[in-house]
Amino acid sequence: MGALSVNGPSARGRDGQPVQRRAVRSLFSVFEEICDGAISVDAEARVVWINQKYRELLGVPPGDDVLGQPVEEIIPESRMRDVVTTGQPILLDIMRFGRRHFVVSRLPLKDDDGSIIGAVGFVLYDKLAYLKPFIERFEGLQRRLSETERRLVVERRARYSFANFVGTAPAVVALKRQALRAARMREPILLLGETGTGKELLAQSIHTSSPRSERPFVAVNVAALPASLIESELFGYAPGSFTGSDKKGRLGKFGLADGGTLFLDEIGDLPFELQAKLLRVLEEYEIEAVGADRMRRVDVRLIAASSRDLKAMVEAGRFRDDLYFRLNVLTLKTTPLRERLEDLPALCEQLIGEQVVEQGGEPRTLTRAAIARLARHRWPGNVRELRNVLARLSLLSDARVFDAADVEAVLEPSEPSGERMGQGSAPCLSAAVAALERRLIEEALAASAGSKSAAARRLGISRSKLYDKLTALGLSEVAT
Repeated sequence: MGALSVNGPSARGRDGQPVQRRAVRSLFSVFEEICDGAISVDAEARVVWINQKYRELLGVPPGDDVLGQPVEEIIPESRMRDVVTTGQPILLDIMRFGRRHFVVSRLPLKDDDGSIIGAVGFVLYDKLAYLKPFIERFEGLQRRLSETERRLVVERRARYSFANFVGTAPAVVALKRQALRAARMREPILLLGETGTGKELLAQSIHTSSPRSERPFVAVNVAALPASLIESELFGYAPGSFTGSDKKGRLGKFGLADGGTLFLDEIGDLPFELQAKLLRVLEEYEIEAVGADRMRRVDVRLIAASSRDLKAMVEAGRFRDDLYFRLNVLTLKTTPLRERLEDLPALCEQLIGEQVVEQGGEPRTLTRAAIARLARHRWPGNVRELRNVLARLSLLSDARVFDAADVEAVLEPSEPSGERMGQGSAPCLSAAVAALERRLIEEALAASAGSKSAAARRLGISRSKLYDKLTALGLSEVAT
């Protein structure tokens, strides 16, 4: 019921009275009877009628004539004037009167021409206790929603800061100094460097030191997304945009990062046709979801990264020059591990410590000879490769101190790098690791007379981990 009309249409009942007028009168009588108070005002929000129950509720003495007075003189926090001014009903509201609170409903009154001639208000309840079950249910839903939103914010918060970016080499110190200055900016940042040099760690550190640190940090590896899904993953899609899509639509990574930072790793893999759309976002701070008919404003700080030579890609026509120049406001270049070998001891200490925390067990250390052997490696995979080497050392040896011979056993010859550093060596390294694991497991089983528990102890891994590796390497039948 949006409004009450004082006159009805031409339809009439048996007694000749308009049907709508009789319905309005009947409803009004019912409301007045069941409610705890009723009042009516004219188009100037002056009181024209108030029933006895409302007088008593408000404490108006029997002899006081309140008719003709502005409604605020009687009920200071009344919103009846809003109703006659806007013509819009206020179907449910909580109104304060002194120390009490009333649950009220207000409706505009219109004549046959649709003009506002007044309003009527009803006190549905004079105590909020009547609404307690509804309020408690609403508050419970609100608490669960707030807790869910809080968990999402925590999950999307950056895990790393500059304290995690280990290194005292001059190039690393200069990089961190530049990144700290960049953290205060809103402009895009372009991170360039070989794979495994810590570009995402640097991006998270920038976000953590920025004014957006309490807002989401959303990371996307463009190279890992199917080309057909990149647009909807980044910009979202409207409900029913395509067959099989979520009926509620999807916000997209830009929407999830609103107010925070979006990290686009391997930006060079972004399809050429989508690069223009990304440029528009950077210029206008607006996104258009797939299938949507309107733009949506977003406040996102973009950090892009690439292990490719974007400038060469621009010259080859594989990357838009306007997008490159828009991203290239501030470029930070990470340093390959082979050019910061003085940081090897600190990096090894940190990485081994992280493995102990994640997997448990005794702390491990490296001898000077082991560090020297690591320093002679070319490190095409950089710090990521170093992490994997140290993990294999811990997996394949019970020793608490690793020497050069231990390192030699798990290192593979460095391969020349391609357009993306380390890409060419990955398949060979994977096969070599599998072969080494197979040999060591077979030797441990032979030395343990086939006992998986004893073999697992020799290898320094759990029994369940050994079973997983036996299955993955196709040794489960041999070992039974």
